[in-house]
Amino acid sequence: DGAWTADACDKVVRHFDLADTFHLPIVHFVDCPGFAVGVKHEKSGVTRKGVRAMAAVYQTQVPILPVVIRKAYGLAGSAMFNPTRTRWRYCWPSGDWGSLPMAGGIEAAYKRQLEASTDPEAELKELYRKFEAMRSPFRTAEAFIAEEIIDPRDTRPLVVDFVHHAYRVLKTGPRSFGMRP
Repeated sequence: DGAWTADACDKVVRHFDLADTFHLPIVHFVDCPGFAVGVKHEKSGVTRKGVRAMAAVYQTQVPILPVVIRKAYGLAGSAMFNPTRTRWRYCWPSGDWGSLPMAGGIEAAYKRQLEASTDPEAELKELYRKFEAMRSPFRTAEAFIAEEIIDPRDTRPLVVDFVHHAYRVLKTGPRSFGMRP
């Protein structure tokens, strides 16, 4: 489902460290509903490894281009949007991102209100309707500092432009640190 598990976090660290070590710009297509949740994932160390993965993303010095194609939620999703250095951020209209997904998020945020309601199902439907009316990819793109919401057909030429630009600004030479152990 794209969520960051402990193993996925290890892959993120290896991928970003490898690209950074060898001065390779990173283009990645984001579909991440956040960190995997549950006792199984907590026992696997997803929190510790997730923080390590986020550190790898933020410490990477090479240019990065995330393209949000679907979901990007929570810390794992926002880690892909580090606005420092040479980082461009594009989003497809199909992108669905934010701090918390509506499905499950509304139930958690309005738990007391729903429990106190005489008709919790109707109340929940009304909350979904209210938030759906406020929902806007443009508002979210602005909050995530995304450069543009693009037509998916324009992705390839924009990626090519990014890579050409990235190689003009890439600095070669040794890094302050190499691959993490």
